[in-house]
Amino acid sequence: MGTAHESQRGETDLRPAVLCWVAAMGPDAERACALLPADAVVCGVGLALFCLVADRLLQLPVIQRHDWLRALSDSAVHGVIGMWSWAGVAGVRKKADLAEAILAGCLASVIDVDHFFLARSLSLKAALTLPRRPFLHCSTVIPIVALALKFLVHLLKLRDSWCRLPWMVFVSWTSHHIRDGIRHGLWLCPFGKTSPVPFWLYVIATSSLPSICSFMMALAGTRQRPSSKHGIPMDV
Repeated sequence: MGTAHESQRGETDLRPAVLCWVAAMGPDAERACALLPADAVVCGVGLALFCLVADRLLQLPVIQRHDWLRALSDSAVHGVIGMWSWAGVAGVRKKADLAEAILAGCLASVIDVDHFFLARSLSLKAALTLPRRPFLHCSTVIPIVALALKFLVHLLKLRDSWCRLPWMVFVSWTSHHIRDGIRHGLWLCPFGKTSPVPFWLYVIATSSLPSICSFMMALAGTRQRPSSKHGIPMDV
């Protein structure tokens, strides 16, 4: 059993190793790590707690006994997770940021509309007893739609918040698919589907999503940071 000094030395020795690993990935990775916002980390902790509480509450008999209450509650949780995740990525410092977060929440919930399209009916019972999963619940659709949106934004030369729309779709829909994966696994067409996602893995993946997306956005040059001189947003 080592001494406290040895234990402390072992912990501090990890930092140079991590820094070397980031440096080995190149200057883009170093810059991405520098731009990783504290919002995403703090938001991830809050998301983990919310997932633990919300999904346990949905198992209450009073909710499970009523189809419409169960469906609306489930959709609301999807929306809150999507909204919360994007808030951790983009931050909420002005009204426009709040509007983006609300839009992300709507995107996370609206996926379930494809149940009614496949059922060709507005009947909730028909939508919940489908012979197969609807098309928007195929996880390989997410990168295809995100890349298509990114190409469209580039083609139309859109600026500002439009540049973040593909990432918003990625975060919102991915959070929905991860949560649905608890019951059904992830449908990776045309390769098949995975086994159901363990609850602990769902919580970790969901809480990590804002940080992962922030890191990827920084690598792609989509994230902005304030100018050190004038506080003006600059592309990085």
